[in-house]
Amino acid sequence: MSATHDCRTDNPDAIDAAVSAIRRGALVVVPTDTVYGIAADAFSPAAVNRLLEAKGRGRDTPTPVLVPATRTLEGLVDVMPEHARELVEAFWPGGLTLVVRHAQTLAWDLGETKGTVAVRMPLDPVALAVLEQTGPLAVSSANRTGLPPAVDAAEAARQLGNAVEVYLDGGPSGGPVASTILDLTGDSPKVLREGAVSLDELRTVLPELS
Repeated sequence: MSATHDCRTDNPDAIDAAVSAIRRGALVVVPTDTVYGIAADAFSPAAVNRLLEAKGRGRDTPTPVLVPATRTLEGLVDVMPEHARELVEAFWPGGLTLVVRHAQTLAWDLGETKGTVAVRMPLDPVALAVLEQTGPLAVSSANRTGLPPAVDAAEAARQLGNAVEVYLDGGPSGGPVASTILDLTGDSPKVLREGAVSLDELRTVLPELS
């Protein structure tokens, strides 16, 4: 059975329950600064597969990763892409996801990533409290594929039910807008999805962005 924990005030027991579930390979729903996310241990292929099954998603749509600190990004890549540090300094924690080429030595399976990973540091105290204890988590929007992303824990529970062991209720999310996704794996940065960080904001760091 699933359990929902109220995190609208300081609740260490809730964080402990989420961390324990993640370490057992179970799924957890967490609030973020954009929409609610469904989380799994990024380094457990079985847990990531459970996440994909819970969402009704195939391996052809890889799962993004949330990290607890900006420095974590450097541990996930062989070579930092051009502009990555400036973008992280300007927009992390926050609503910008960066697609980079991950280090080939990483023991994870996030789906058919073709050697890349989409990484973000969220601006949410509950999500960060969990991430600080678990390290990088595979996190996707907390909804069944084809349905609107959940903006509160109750909506996430209606869609995902007992596929998730722990729901952390942090109140309404920052809004229904997902993060902006910026691909840094090519010759020039490319916006894959417009979202919480506007193009005008990105151009303060990347004036040449089309």
